[in-house]
Amino acid sequence: MKPYAAVTLGWIIMSTLAATAGEPSYFRRDFGIVDGDHRLPDNFSDDARQLWKVDLLPGNSTPCVYGDSIYLTTFDKSDQALATVALDRQTGKQRWRRAVPYEKLEIFHSVGSPATCTPACNGEQLFVFFGSYGLLCYDTAGELLWERRMGPFQDEFGASSSPVLVDGMVILNQDHDINNFLIALDQATGETIWKTDRNDFARSYSTPIIWEHDGQQQVVVAGSLQLAGYDLRTGEKKWWVNSLSRIVDPTPVLIGGLIYVATWTPGGDATERIAMEPFGEALDQFDQNKDGLIASSELPEASPVVPRFFRIDLDQDEKLSQNEWERHATVFQAAQNVAIAVEPGGSGDVTKTHVKWIQRRGLPTVPSSIVYRGVMYMVKDSGIITSLDAASGELLKQGRARGRGNYYASLIAGDGKVYLASESGVVTVLEAGRDLEVLSSHDFGERIMATPVVVDGQFFIRTDQSLYGFTKQ
Repeated sequence: MKPYAAVTLGWIIMSTLAATAGEPSYFRRDFGIVDGDHRLPDNFSDDARQLWKVDLLPGNSTPCVYGDSIYLTTFDKSDQALATVALDRQTGKQRWRRAVPYEKLEIFHSVGSPATCTPACNGEQLFVFFGSYGLLCYDTAGELLWERRMGPFQDEFGASSSPVLVDGMVILNQDHDINNFLIALDQATGETIWKTDRNDFARSYSTPIIWEHDGQQQVVVAGSLQLAGYDLRTGEKKWWVNSLSRIVDPTPVLIGGLIYVATWTPGGDATERIAMEPFGEALDQFDQNKDGLIASSELPEASPVVPRFFRIDLDQDEKLSQNEWERHATVFQAAQNVAIAVEPGGSGDVTKTHVKWIQRRGLPTVPSSIVYRGVMYMVKDSGIITSLDAASGELLKQGRARGRGNYYASLIAGDGKVYLASESGVVTVLEAGRDLEVLSSHDFGERIMATPVVVDGQFFIRTDQSLYGFTKQ
């Protein structure tokens, strides 16, 4: 592929229109469906023109594209710097970089990053969230306008849920082991408009979505065990659907009036369910010093509690009380690994009335799925792709992507094609339809964690070392 540096008049016009369109940009705002009628590559080996490639420090945040700028976050291990970076969309060159000091770096997953949450932009302001620091608001020239300090949170996987913009508000959800909340902040000042407690939930990492119906808007959050809708103006919880997985990573999709979410976490399947003994029985077996508590050193290595001790030990005293034990035992018992279609709305528990269908095969752990041209596409680790009929949940077909290993990047679709990116760096292109026909695969040779983004026919792919800009050849 040859670099292509020429900028056409048409591309400039499209960039100008995007910059003045007024629609905010944030993670999965388009639910993974590419806007417009632009042609997209069938493969990245000989059907894509590389506009540019720039070196980039690591980070798992997805690029936020607004107008002629690209915003993302990075983490420099050498000097432990968390930074927000603005790039020129036409050339990929850096416009500005702003690092933030922090008192303590959050703990994060071994494949994760403290620069995971995707920025959000309304054309005048840029909103960036770091679990080690909090929420920052810059203008598009990189001038800090305000900040709200938050975190680090009690969670050994770190923070991943990204800010969402709607009606002059920044919506942020943070579900960790304790002190969970959904909050709405004023975009202009950073002041709290409302804040709703979510301490009934365990940790999860999904980004909220916005649902509008009959002139009313709600914030919909997929969290531990439950999908719930909240009034946008007050933060009041209006409805909920139970029986999701015990940890939810994927962001839901809203298509055709239905909300689709597919989520899987180990131990939530009927045949492989994690279970904890009743607390009294656990004391009889494990409480060696008879203090009425269970220490990690008292548990056998094979206990399912051992690798999850940190998150169960809510007060971090290195011992489990009856309340801590029973709280997480309930989570294990109630967890359900599912793909579901839900009619949003109603009042209270609508599990029995608003769930349209349930499917339990081929579920993803981290990637958000997509619904495109009547088909729901999911990818699970090892590259197993599953397609479902979006109307009925019927299993259509299963196949394998050419990129094996784990998947973290969410799926996207457009121009009759579906794109999947594996952690190992292989991008697989499918022909959209019920047959899962693989059109091509391309190995970038670098780890891919961030979700690819397409704006005005321009394709942006972030790897651990680089950011690429492509168009169709």
